[in-house]
Amino acid sequence: MSSDFPDHNQLLRNKLSLNKLPRDFYLQNTFKVAQNLLGTYLCTQINHQITAGKIVETEAYIGAIDYAAHSYPNKRTKRTAIQFGLGGYAYIFLIYGMYPQFCVVTEDYNICNVVLIRALEPIIGMEVMQERRKINSKKGTSQGVIQTKQIANGPGKLCIALGITTAMYGSDLCGAPIWLSAATEPVADALIMATPRIGIDYAGEFALKPWRFYLDGNDYVSRQHGAAIPLNWLSSDAFEIEDAN
Repeated sequence: MSSDFPDHNQLLRNKLSLNKLPRDFYLQNTFKVAQNLLGTYLCTQINHQITAGKIVETEAYIGAIDYAAHSYPNKRTKRTAIQFGLGGYAYIFLIYGMYPQFCVVTEDYNICNVVLIRALEPIIGMEVMQERRKINSKKGTSQGVIQTKQIANGPGKLCIALGITTAMYGSDLCGAPIWLSAATEPVADALIMATPRIGIDYAGEFALKPWRFYLDGNDYVSRQHGAAIPLNWLSSDAFEIEDAN
C-alpha cells in the first residue's frame, strides 16, 4: 500500500548521510571534541546496511601526559601511528585481544590525543544491531527493553553492534564506511556530566581526572562511575594541560 507520508527512518538515514561532521570539528581542543560529540551520531554503512546511534558517553585521552593513553608519552608505535596524524580519523584497537574499541583522533598533526566513544543510543538499524549482538528484544516487554538498552551501552558492545572492526583502523571519518553526523538538536551544558574515566586505576593522578562525559538521565550510558559533576560546575582548570616538553 502506498502512502503520502514520508518514511521517517529513511529521511533520518538521508540526513545522517549528508550531514557529516567537517574536518574542523575534529581539530578543536580534545576536551571540546569529547563534550561536543555528545548528541552526535556514529554511523556505519556495511553491505548496504546503515546502522547509527546517538553518542551518549565519551572519554578524552591526552597522549603527551596521560598515563592512561596508549601513546603516552608521545610514543609512536605501529598501533598508535594514526594518532599522530590529522584529527578526524579512526583509532581502533582490541582489548583482551578480541573486543574492538573505537576512538576519534583529535587536533592537529603530532598531538596524539583521542576521544573514546563509550556508549550509544541505537537509532537506525536496530534489527541489524540486535543480530550482530545476538540479542533478542522480543522476550517479553520488560526483558526486551532491558536488552535493547544493552545493545550499545559499552565501547565493545557498540563496535559489534555497528560492525566496527580493526579493519577500519585509520578510516577517514569525513568519508565512509564509518562517519559521524551532526546532532539533530543542541545539547545543553547542564545535561553534560563529568566523572573520572572507567577502567584506568593504574593511571595514577590521571585516574581521577574528570575526563569522562555523558548525557545525564540517558538510559544508554554504560554505568555509574565515581562522583558525577555537571560540566558547567567545573572550572577550566579541570581541563588544563601542562606542556610536556
